Amino acid sequence: MGRSLIPPLPPLEPRMKSFGQRAEGLRLERMRASPRWVGEGFRNLHPIPTGLRDSSAPRPTLSDFLCGGAQRVPPGPLAAFDPLAQWRQPPGSGLRATWLGHSTVLIEIGGKRILTDPVWGTRASPSRLVGPKRFQPVPVPLRAMPPVDLVIVSHDHYDHLDYPTIRALAKTDVPFVTSLGVGAHLQAWGVPAERITELDWWESHTLPGAELSVHAAPSQHFSGRGLKDRNATLWSSFVIQSPRHRVFFSGDTGLTTEYALIRDRLGPFDLVMLEVGAFHPSWGDIHLGPENALKAHALLGGGAMLPVHWGTFSLAMHAWDEPVETLLQQGTAQGAHLLLPRLGEPVEPAHDPRTSPWWRGAAQSERPGAPADDAPEPLSPRASTLPWPLD
Repeated sequence: MGRSLIPPLPPLEPRMKSFGQRAEGLRLERMRASPRWVGEGFRNLHPIPTGLRDSSAPRPTLSDFLCGGAQRVPPGPLAAFDPLAQWRQPPGSGLRATWLGHSTVLIEIGGKRILTDPVWGTRASPSRLVGPKRFQPVPVPLRAMPPVDLVIVSHDHYDHLDYPTIRALAKTDVPFVTSLGVGAHLQAWGVPAERITELDWWESHTLPGAELSVHAAPSQHFSGRGLKDRNATLWSSFVIQSPRHRVFFSGDTGLTTEYALIRDRLGPFDLVMLEVGAFHPSWGDIHLGPENALKAHALLGGGAMLPVHWGTFSLAMHAWDEPVETLLQQGTAQGAHLLLPRLGEPVEPAHDPRTSPWWRGAAQSERPGAPADDAPEPLSPRASTLPWPLD
């Protein structure tokens, strides 16, 4: 697992940089050659199941988001765990996952560390002043993270592709695997082109010098960071495969029968990470929610299920804990193998059941703190001296 730790964050460039960059040249030509490119952008080509989206439900308005009520954020700090001591030792089973908030998960598999959709910024927004603010800081500062061997970015939405975090990671030598077109954003923010691998669905990438492959797979979603770039980049789910284990990461998605095809082509899975938060009746084609996440889990063939995309930002109208409460109730009744760790708590799917409703212990008298702005804390010259293993 030998990659250098994160150096000091460079001075932030003008805020407009956070919108990213449109693809051009050979990158754009490759995108246009994709079967999913229709007209001037990517499209979900698989039919949406009947009844998945309630067209009669009014879509949320800006005032709904701004005036959503107290239940949309936790009443106090959420329980968090410091994983640094456990990270010093390799997982006994060979597979371990640490949920760091929203869709950011550190996966230890095949002797390597993979980081999904890394977001350390305090707002899921192009601005440090407005937009959904995270409930509390990431349990581990970016400067204290162990060396990472690969970063996966599922798509270009702000709660999955975070400008200040990428700016910091760009100063390391960590490679990126992402969906078609997203590499234009990464490269504009300082990641060299040779460290970026863009995949279309069903394409694969093998980490050099390792028995570890990453496969891009279908999802049912959309993309865009501004008013004029809707679907200008692709969105994907991903499968991480070592000789002993397979992990599925949904990114963002609605329910799709393509999950059965993913199971047949890339399964079975030891760990299934599915989005459960930010759902709404009118969004049934682009977000799962807990009930459809359980259906997706069944289509994928089961395996330990780690819910993501919840407990970090208020991105929908429901109560902040509704996704996990519904998942716990219905998943338990259905016999699903749920993993519900605290923020920052490493779990091994093979022998670490976690089903205690720890989130109910949030304090009632205070609100969680957060960093002053959306820039990850830079690494100082005397940053972490933890003896991270190299294999």
